Amino acid sequence: MDEMEVIAMDMSGKTILITGSTDGVGRRVAERLAVSGAMVLVHGRDKARGESLLSNIHNAGGKAAFYPADLSSLDEVRVLADAIKRDHDRLDILINNAGVGTSSGNAGRQVSRDGHELRFAVNYLAGFLLTRSLLPLLKASSSARIVNVSSAGQQPIDFSDVMLTRGYSGVRAYCQSKLAQIMFTFDLAEELAGTGVTVNCLHPATYMDTTMVRQAGVTPLSTVDQGANAILNLAAASNLEGRTGLYYDGQRPSRANAQAYDATARKRPRALSYDLTGLA
Repeated sequence: MDEMEVIAMDMSGKTILITGSTDGVGRRVAERLAVSGAMVLVHGRDKARGESLLSNIHNAGGKAAFYPADLSSLDEVRVLADAIKRDHDRLDILINNAGVGTSSGNAGRQVSRDGHELRFAVNYLAGFLLTRSLLPLLKASSSARIVNVSSAGQQPIDFSDVMLTRGYSGVRAYCQSKLAQIMFTFDLAEELAGTGVTVNCLHPATYMDTTMVRQAGVTPLSTVDQGANAILNLAAASNLEGRTGLYYDGQRPSRANAQAYDATARKRPRALSYDLTGLA
């Protein structure tokens, strides 16, 4: 799917929430979906960046609204979900794109406002809570899609120390959080089979030219548009209608870490996530 295909695609009448969409690949995805006629719900922490994106979209004739929230706080995730449910009666596409990289400017172990390891909290737990909170709106759509923006960087989860209190590594924390996200994708796809809601995940592109990559001290290898193309493929491509429980590397079907396909292993982060988020 190239940019021209996306621009030509008619998304009129669709309501789409993209987390982490005031910067980087999320911002590019938001701009391109707005051009295609969608009502884009922009999320981010920075009000100025959010308003800048809204201005760009509105000036181009698109529709968008900004919802601020810091995903390192589960309370703010709940407030975000409540605001979306207050303002909209359905959601056609949810793209969980927000994330913290391997260093994020700090090599040491960091914790969220709730005291959880930061990468596990932002990259995985926030999306778990937000997605589950918004399921009624997704089910209200005639054909909804959930896209979890993960990574090829994956490491098996150490269930004896999920929060990495011993021998912390930002890379390991990031890779564990991304595998947890993929495990959630596969679990939820099975749960929602037959409801009209599909759930897929992907590694968008390797070392895109984004703030996250530059903060890690890595030379970018891919463009933001390459990553946006891959995300838009899962979000909107007609040949993926009804297909669920998939992991993509760019625009190609691929295989995630073996732990993601272990149904017994997937029960452990699921139980932990319900407990940490207080969901019934």
